[in-house]
Amino acid sequence: MTARTLFDKLWTSHLVRELDGDTALIAIDRVFLHERTGSVALKSLSESNRTIVDPARVFCTMDHIVDTRPGRGDDTVLPGGKAFITETRAATEAARIRLFDVRDPLQGIVHVISPELGIVLPGATVVCPDSHTCTQGALGAFAWGIGSTEAEHALATGTLRVKKPKTMRVRFEGELPPTVTAKDLSIALIARFGSVGGNGYAVEFAGAAVEALDIEGRLTLCNMATEFSAVTGFIAPDHKTLEYLKSRPYAPRGADWARAADAWLALRSDPGAVFDREIVIDVSNLGPMVTWGTSPQHAVPVSGCVPAESESGASPESYQRALAYMGLSSGIPMYDLEVGAAFIGSCTNSRVSDLRRAAEVLRGRRVAPGVRAICVPGSMSVKRAAEAEGLDQIFKDAGFEWRESGCSMCFFAGGESFGAKQRVISSTNRNFESRQGPETRTHIASPETVAASAVLGRIAGVDQLPAQARAS
Repeated sequence: MTARTLFDKLWTSHLVRELDGDTALIAIDRVFLHERTGSVALKSLSESNRTIVDPARVFCTMDHIVDTRPGRGDDTVLPGGKAFITETRAATEAARIRLFDVRDPLQGIVHVISPELGIVLPGATVVCPDSHTCTQGALGAFAWGIGSTEAEHALATGTLRVKKPKTMRVRFEGELPPTVTAKDLSIALIARFGSVGGNGYAVEFAGAAVEALDIEGRLTLCNMATEFSAVTGFIAPDHKTLEYLKSRPYAPRGADWARAADAWLALRSDPGAVFDREIVIDVSNLGPMVTWGTSPQHAVPVSGCVPAESESGASPESYQRALAYMGLSSGIPMYDLEVGAAFIGSCTNSRVSDLRRAAEVLRGRRVAPGVRAICVPGSMSVKRAAEAEGLDQIFKDAGFEWRESGCSMCFFAGGESFGAKQRVISSTNRNFESRQGPETRTHIASPETVAASAVLGRIAGVDQLPAQARAS
């Protein structure tokens, strides 16, 4: 029998029919909607007199434009945004699908709550009108982002027409240094191979360093497959996956669990399976990373400098545009860049393990004068868990705003934002022009680096914090 990749197994197990060329009709196991796009797909479906083929497989959450400030209600900071919330609420009720509403104790960012509730499962196909749906591939699923029209088709038929991507395996080998996180692995990959390095590929992440990551770290790694331009990113399930999923609300139970667990552990690439491309990265000499420009590929170690054009990997035009937008010039040490704001949150880095690591950096310290610092948990479950551990008090004592869950200032859609030309250190996934506000200058990094930079008032790694500032 020919050795097969994990992706080939996922594809074949969901193949309904071969279509033209390398396109096929694929069965969809889960559809997740959010209030910014969900009401559009549901309304269009209703207007065409079509129904959802299986409402039990469809979920929706309020996350993208909800207000994350304490005491929030249905109002949003997005002008006209309240209609998205009220229309989504009415549409999901009419369609009889599960909605995680603003005041629901399980509400949160779609790519945070789907894993923590066991909605995404190994071997499943999962789609959502959101580009970072590939986050959920960390549990061994084939998960990818779609548009509202595709969402309507998936809702009505339980299938989608999909062009089969090529396969790539990215192996992170070696032992991760203590200060290096999954976020740093993602940024290092994109910096080395470019923001279009994964274009057209389904990317399997593997290797000793990936196996050593906990599930929440794997979710971060797969999340940024989007910034690599990959169709999806995923990781073969293992015993860590089973331990994470066991007893989750939507996970199988009893005899069904035992059968599913055996099947899930068989979901891996066969020895000798051939990929269209393989990349191997030795992690042993990696350090914490940070972006300097306006693309995730514009990145260097935190201890580095803004690169020369010849070393940037960018075209001359994009290099000069990035420097002008960010107010930088080549050779400037990243350590010299003062920040006016710090943000910890987003579907990339807002889980309880992220908050624990950032809180450990902040313990006994204060944010530098003049720095606005915000922490937004990825779900209400994460928020409760963090508060039970006292993490919220550490953040507040350090000078951070402690918020309700949601996407918040990961992106600017006409609502709350950081200031024009304000330099922000952020745990989010994108540093595009005006991503966090008109003319805002965003540098993305790990939660630890964000916390350390907030304390020092400049871009810095944890190792830059003075010993006398450490908690006793």
